[in-house]
Amino acid sequence: MAITALLLYLVWAFLAFGWRTIEQRRRTGDSGLRLHARRNTSQWWAKIGFAVAMLVGIAAPVVAVAGLDDLPLLDATWLHITGIVLAVVGIVLTVGAQYSMGASWRIGVDPQERTELVMGGAFRYARNPIFTAMLITAIGLTMTIPNVISIIGLVALIAALEIQVRLVEEPYLVATHGDAYRAYASRVGRFAPRLGCLE
Repeated sequence: MAITALLLYLVWAFLAFGWRTIEQRRRTGDSGLRLHARRNTSQWWAKIGFAVAMLVGIAAPVVAVAGLDDLPLLDATWLHITGIVLAVVGIVLTVGAQYSMGASWRIGVDPQERTELVMGGAFRYARNPIFTAMLITAIGLTMTIPNVISIIGLVALIAALEIQVRLVEEPYLVATHGDAYRAYASRVGRFAPRLGCLE
């Protein structure tokens, strides 16, 4: 299972970050990467959290291949197989959600930039479908190799997503799109349909 998890992680990382960045540059002339952040800001902490999650995420299957055992309570074949299915679904959903963003796709936020408010495609069901898909992938990979490292990576990802969405992206979108974003956020859930709608 460890080698399968490692391969799935590499495929996901390539499609979600490498290929998507290359495709964005090809289509728009801009990579879409907005990785700068002032030290000790919410955006900086989210970036640190994502970096930790990515590094720990790749470390988990590597140490599993090297012999780190799964946690005994979570070492079950049905759990591993379900994890593989979830990871594959998450990878497909990540690519689909990124495709829905079109030219507005970005990693990170530039407060001076104004992009179109995307409400179609996967964004009809959740305001952050890319993050939802990333979380599904991470949960699947953690179920495939449920060791202490993969669980730490999952927790780091959840923390980074919460900081990025609640403290960076939502304030930016309210400031940029005002009532249009508020109306959208009042009817579409944060990560899943109807959950986390703004009042």
